[in-house]
Amino acid sequence: MKLRRSPLWRDLRQTSSRSLRLVRWRLWQGRLVVWLAAALLGLTLIGFSLGVDASVGLFYRLRDGRGLLPFLITPPGGMLVVYLTRRYFAGAEGSGIPQVIAALKAGDNQAVQGRLVSLRIAVGKMLLAIAALFCGFSSGKEGPSVQIGASIMMACRRFLPDKLQVRSEYLLLAGGAAGITVAFNTPIAGIVFAIEELGRKFDRRTNIVLLSTIMVAGAIAVAFKGNFPYFGRLELGDGSHQLLLPILVMGVAGGVCGGVFGRLMVLGSHPTLTFMGRWRAKRPVLFAGACGLAVAVLGYVSGGLVHGGGYTVTRDALASGTPLPFAYALEKMAATLLSYFSGIPGGIFAPCLSIGAAMGQDMARLASSPDMDMWMALGMVAFLAGVTQVPLTAFVIVMEMIDGHAIVISLMSVALLANIIARIFSQSPYHALARQFLFQARQRAREEGQGAAHKAPT
Repeated sequence: MKLRRSPLWRDLRQTSSRSLRLVRWRLWQGRLVVWLAAALLGLTLIGFSLGVDASVGLFYRLRDGRGLLPFLITPPGGMLVVYLTRRYFAGAEGSGIPQVIAALKAGDNQAVQGRLVSLRIAVGKMLLAIAALFCGFSSGKEGPSVQIGASIMMACRRFLPDKLQVRSEYLLLAGGAAGITVAFNTPIAGIVFAIEELGRKFDRRTNIVLLSTIMVAGAIAVAFKGNFPYFGRLELGDGSHQLLLPILVMGVAGGVCGGVFGRLMVLGSHPTLTFMGRWRAKRPVLFAGACGLAVAVLGYVSGGLVHGGGYTVTRDALASGTPLPFAYALEKMAATLLSYFSGIPGGIFAPCLSIGAAMGQDMARLASSPDMDMWMALGMVAFLAGVTQVPLTAFVIVMEMIDGHAIVISLMSVALLANIIARIFSQSPYHALARQFLFQARQRAREEGQGAAHKAPT
């Protein structure tokens, strides 16, 4: 009798009760739904990645020997993509990361969230992002992968048991993190990105959903793509004191250029602050054609290097030391900004890495340094951290992409320095853009709600 009243006995009963709950079918049914959604997410993003690669490859094959071809396809192609985006897939424009952040800030308002993440938006994002790259725009697949992943995970919510409903924030975080994981083949970066950029509050349930989603989606990606660094394995030395100068130079350069780049992203996208923004708000399709024409001009001047995400250009420069023109970094910045302003679906992660690598190569040549790969790695981290203002994610992404564990302290240092300097010039562009998307989504939801009320019978 005394044993049953003792604290030890109560603890044993509570432990047994928790163990029994683990085997309840409803709990396992909920886990199974999440895991199946994560598997579908992984397969979908693998298909999206293959489509992106095929689209960019086809563009370059068609352009080979036809330097004027972008003038014929980029402006009208951009106009068609933007028209379809605004007409049928509103919410799919741009990177996709601001939309996911806005959906997180919307709380559990499903009417607003549905205008930021949904299967309709995910389908449009994939098809139109691939089409935009075929037309020669400078954009990446990583930001869209975040929005696609979040959309798929949110769609699985309706299949969860009533007694095991998972909060939308958990699913958005898990889907967005899995998107980064599959796009870059970097599972650790996916977790860090979810913590640093997408969400601030985590608990045990968040961790379970997040980690299991990344695990399943990452396993799918490895099964199809293999377990290899995104840009291959580089010989980068041991990160000695000789890296002090490259860290300082690239940290300052990446912070200044990245901060200005981020500020221009926000200003150019605002519908009232600049002439460009007002033109875009008033004549979005015509504005997209003008941006496409400017990208075609930059493509002609650069010999075609600025088109696409920049992965091939960066990989060749890192793997074989292929020299890039000194003007490439500036040309790629301009092409990427114009592509983003146009309103096409497309991200900036891959172009930012290409820009940072080019900056590092330029600085290494100016310093007559034999460690060009080191400068390029530091440049990628610095510029990405300066633009996105997520320094932990930036250095972890690059570290995993180049197998750069030997210089992790150097990568971390340059990311933090660039982030500090970038904040002088700009706030976080993703969060600034997220506020715009959230305002627009709430306005559309309010207008549609009022329209439905007027149509309802009295």
